[in-house]
Amino acid sequence: MTVDPAKPADTVDGEEPRYQIGEVAARTGVTQRALRFYEEKGLLLPPERMEGGFRRYSEDDVTRIEFIKKLQDLLGFTLTEIKEMVDAEELRQQVLASRHLDPALSARLVRAERIIEALQQQLDVVERKADALGEMRVELRDRLAAMRHRRTDILEKLEEERAANARKAKRKKRDAPERARA
Repeated sequence: MTVDPAKPADTVDGEEPRYQIGEVAARTGVTQRALRFYEEKGLLLPPERMEGGFRRYSEDDVTRIEFIKKLQDLLGFTLTEIKEMVDAEELRQQVLASRHLDPALSARLVRAERIIEALQQQLDVVERKADALGEMRVELRDRLAAMRHRRTDILEKLEEERAANARKAKRKKRDAPERARA
């Protein structure tokens, strides 16, 4: 059976489309096993279930899965870091979605503070990762510099050894006629 990732198999009129696990896997490029693992680790909220226990994913679930995949593939985040990022993004989205409920300035200020907090949490995760990468870069540069220095020392010693062998060969050649006469 061929799955068309653009067309959900489970749509009810007036209701947001729902996707089965195979459709989500095809659409996001994440295996079904990984989707179950994300759910188990709390990266994904448990999806709705159809009769028979089949998972039904929403468009928001698909967006979240794509975000998780991006963090893993492009940024090399651990699942713990991804969970922190996803939780902060979810909070930000919830706050943004509630902005129409109370237009009062005091409520807008509270929402702005919560969004700032969520964004700060995401930035903290990224900065920790960047710091760790920066430390690794320094360590690798130091190792590379040490190996280049070692290579230079080896090349200098090889050159000294070649020069000594050349002098030795030259002396041997010069001394050869004297030994032959003796």
